[in-house]
Amino acid sequence: MDLELIKMVTEKANGWLAPAYDEVTRSEVKSMLESEDKTPLIDAFYKDLEFGTGGLRGIMGAGSNRMNIYTVGKATQGMADYLNECFKDKEQISVVVGHDCRNNSRLFAEVSANIFSANGIKVYLFEDLRPTPEISFAIRHLGCQSGVNITASHNPKEYNGYKAYWEDGAQVLAPHDTAIIEHVDKVAVEDIKFVGNPALIEVIGKEVDNVFLEQIHTLSIAPDVIARHKDLKIVYTPIHGCGRDLIPASLRRWGFENIHCVEEQMIKDGNFPTVVSPNPENPEAMTMAMNLAREIDAEIVLASDPDADRIAIACKNDKGDWAIINGNQTCMIFLYYIITQYNKLGKMTGKEFVVKTIVTTEVIKEIAQKNSIKMYDCYTGFKWIAKVIRDNEGIAKYIGGGEESFGFLAEDFCRDKDAVSACSLAAEIAAWAKDNGKTLYEMLMEIYVEYGFSKEITVNVVKPGKSGADEIRQMMENFRTNPLKEMAGDKVVAYKDFKALKQIDGDGNVTDIDMPEASNVLQYFTAGGNKVSVRPSGTEPKIKFYMEAKGKMECAADYEAASKAADAVIAEMKSAMGI
Repeated sequence: MDLELIKMVTEKANGWLAPAYDEVTRSEVKSMLESEDKTPLIDAFYKDLEFGTGGLRGIMGAGSNRMNIYTVGKATQGMADYLNECFKDKEQISVVVGHDCRNNSRLFAEVSANIFSANGIKVYLFEDLRPTPEISFAIRHLGCQSGVNITASHNPKEYNGYKAYWEDGAQVLAPHDTAIIEHVDKVAVEDIKFVGNPALIEVIGKEVDNVFLEQIHTLSIAPDVIARHKDLKIVYTPIHGCGRDLIPASLRRWGFENIHCVEEQMIKDGNFPTVVSPNPENPEAMTMAMNLAREIDAEIVLASDPDADRIAIACKNDKGDWAIINGNQTCMIFLYYIITQYNKLGKMTGKEFVVKTIVTTEVIKEIAQKNSIKMYDCYTGFKWIAKVIRDNEGIAKYIGGGEESFGFLAEDFCRDKDAVSACSLAAEIAAWAKDNGKTLYEMLMEIYVEYGFSKEITVNVVKPGKSGADEIRQMMENFRTNPLKEMAGDKVVAYKDFKALKQIDGDGNVTDIDMPEASNVLQYFTAGGNKVSVRPSGTEPKIKFYMEAKGKMECAADYEAASKAADAVIAEMKSAMGI
């Protein structure tokens, strides 16, 4: 047992017994200190929560490494201090504060609103839960300098989080992210101004919803197709979260009239009682929606995660069975549809661009290249896609971008992934496919035949707590020290280390990687076009392996064989990575 670590966390925890903390918090900390099992104490205090790819996120409870009113309070006080420093010449600094359906989310949002207002900052506080993308939109729409959304996205019910946004509506990037942390680190609990100024808090709601939905409706490419298929039978579930009002409303505004919601999951509930985990990437979370689809013979299933930034789509395959379209396929379908329709309508000017993350399928690169569209690769996390949009403002037109983890953004008036617009666009694509005598599944097969087949699998290796974090660090170090030369009998022709920002080709030649900053990611590319990416999660205690295996499809009938062949390659790649 690490006695130095126990001594450190004990001293830190004792500080939480001070009168500045409430009785419930002191009692929980006291219980951890008195317990013979020091693991909960270590996990709660061995570090302070830090901003990752999704902001501040952690398990709720007492401790510096937990989500509670004090970690939220410190973060907000630090942000307020930084905002007052950055915009000191502005007459009135303003922020948007929103939240999702989770336990304590409204409490944390009100705590944040009170602290901002106590520091002289005007707060636009949403009346109730709202989708994450609407928070991003509202920051831009209301001309605010920053914003906060209390959400843990798709994480299990024990989690909550704090997404911090800047004035462009995107999640905070350097130098602001590290600067905020520096300000947060200077905050003692006694410095937090918990008592708000009600005169500086304005509650907002439907007036912003209406403008947001109006803007989303402008993304519709084929309203005539929707008019012909307004009775498209759609099943939708918000999985107890923020999409329950705005997504059905958006679908209706686009012209769809036959929408069937999973009533049991339309209930706002931070315990997510109908699912094991509220992540639409997990097939289990889609079970009730697909069961309803079978019952009513629907044509498409749509789902959003609890903060309505991620979309999941299910459709019937060639055998009539319901199947989930994975995140890579979803991004492919969206970009294929937007690009082909823009070309057909003569809307391309030659200045359009799309974005994907480096761990997302390379088929998208093929789609972009064959259609002469500029494509950018960026790090995981929509804040990086937002940066590419910002860097190209006034120069080129963003028409879409996404990532393998079920996130897509069709618009530039919002700067985070958006299930509200994505669900509406997905329904339009299903209507367009139907209008052309095909299903969504058949459309996907046509994309594979035209642009090449690949299969992608993400493997999450969970390593909780302090010991898990140490193990993940060691795994990454081992991969760096001993980079693979071969995978699945295929030579590695490019090894990328984004921490060192160096690439080594198959002959040992080293070149620089052009990225905005270093990141703890490794990638391997083989001669046959296979790819493996490795990165620790920025929001959860896990290390993630993204496997992509290339294959061949001459026609739709080849899909099953190509998929099985790719599975065999992926199995060998897993073995090579030791997982």
